[in-house]
Amino acid sequence: MRLKSAPSQAPLYSIQIDIHTPLSQPATEPMKQTLFTIALVTLIPIAAIAQSRDHSKRNVLFLVTDDCNVDLSCYGHELVKTPNIDKLAKRGVLFSRAYAQYPVCNPSRSSFMTGLYPYQTGVLSNGGDFRKQNPNVVTLSQMFRNHGYTAARVGKIYHYGVPGQIGTDGEDDLASWDIRINPRGIDREIHERIHSIRPNAPIESRFGGTLSWLRVNEESALHTDGIGATEAIRMLDELHPQKTGRPFFLAVGFYRPHTPYVAPSRFFEMYASDEIHPVMERPDDRDDIPLAAWHDRPGQRELTIEQRKEIIQAYYASISFMDEQVGRVVDALGERNLDDKTVIVFLSDHGYHLGAHGLWQKSDLFEGSCHVPLVIVEPNSSERGSIAPNPVELIDLYPTLADLCGVEAPSHIRGTSLVPVLANPEQIVKQGALSVTVSRAYQMHKVFTKKRVMGHSIRTKQYRYTQWGDGKYGHELYDYESDPNEYTNLADRPEYADPLRVLRAALNEAVRRAK
Repeated sequence: MRLKSAPSQAPLYSIQIDIHTPLSQPATEPMKQTLFTIALVTLIPIAAIAQSRDHSKRNVLFLVTDDCNVDLSCYGHELVKTPNIDKLAKRGVLFSRAYAQYPVCNPSRSSFMTGLYPYQTGVLSNGGDFRKQNPNVVTLSQMFRNHGYTAARVGKIYHYGVPGQIGTDGEDDLASWDIRINPRGIDREIHERIHSIRPNAPIESRFGGTLSWLRVNEESALHTDGIGATEAIRMLDELHPQKTGRPFFLAVGFYRPHTPYVAPSRFFEMYASDEIHPVMERPDDRDDIPLAAWHDRPGQRELTIEQRKEIIQAYYASISFMDEQVGRVVDALGERNLDDKTVIVFLSDHGYHLGAHGLWQKSDLFEGSCHVPLVIVEPNSSERGSIAPNPVELIDLYPTLADLCGVEAPSHIRGTSLVPVLANPEQIVKQGALSVTVSRAYQMHKVFTKKRVMGHSIRTKQYRYTQWGDGKYGHELYDYESDPNEYTNLADRPEYADPLRVLRAALNEAVRRAK
């Protein structure tokens, strides 16, 4: 446990607690409770409590999962079991067309946590740091700190190298938090047992950036996300407004289903191999698509059907395991009578492919990579269980939470508040959702030699239009009403000249605003 000053306008301190649970048994509850209680007394000065006591302010429970696509039962998937996320969706509004601004971890998280587009954060890869270009930017959680909230983080909110940085601060922004808790469980300790499609690759290339998985006998409480859920529940006790006199912003970041897909065996047993039907690449699928669009990774197009089934089973098991931890935290919120005073958000940082177009994982500009699950639960909403069908962006979360909690958002934010959509799910608040990425085709396709080609894509309710290098390296147009699997690129077909012209103008305007 380490106590540090935190650079922030709020007169608080930052406490970091690294939670490591032995493999043989869960962490001792009374011991950890004592450590944290002592830290909290130091964290919040009595004068600050007196000045900010306001039981009418809403709390925020901000639940972020990693690399999770929309293969969830509340999104209509017939196989994947996510009963706890489903319950959230029935309590709030499910956004059926929510999109990441950059389908890679660090750029996406930096974007929605700052309220800026990736060009504006300066983070266009997992190696970036938004503070270099924006040293004084007020992040989402800082905004709440500056309005009298206690901001706590459990697990992964900003970028971490997974699995290597689990149990550390990763690439965290220390100014964003009063409290930081870094769980580390059995999944971080058993790398020698994990299956990988690149078993002979260097250890750093064997897991996080490629397909890897393992079923284990150890139960949920010993895994990083299980420990994280336990610590989040502890935070609900320690930060309860009746105890502190302050509202809270509690961000809980789950690592699963990010690779390696490690989960207890009982979650694997939910998905029988004969129920899994992998998407296979069509022989002509790539014929009309620009080379710049392909973010292939070593060994992934050559997988056998049995390998695909085993990988998908492990991914789905990891989703269900994560869903259980979400349920534990949300149930604990209700048990502490905080449901009617807390806004709940559930999201993923970006989508994830499981074989579509021959692609696995993320980083490209197809639907599977950019499309994310998003549920917002507003206390006392009249639209419980509604579906919002129009495109929104993750960058919209910053102004939305400011509006829902009655705090003034800083002037720099670029998103659009979704409060009108929460009141009327059919409401349209923007033309479309913008996603950008750097083409990585040069890494796998020797004929593509350009290393810095930007891809820009706009998703409307019906279409997606994508340009590579402002069109110099090709463009794509998909009509999801007639072609939900993106098999036919319509960009050069004369009969689509009119929608193409409208979409190109909308994309160019969106990119202009995002720079």
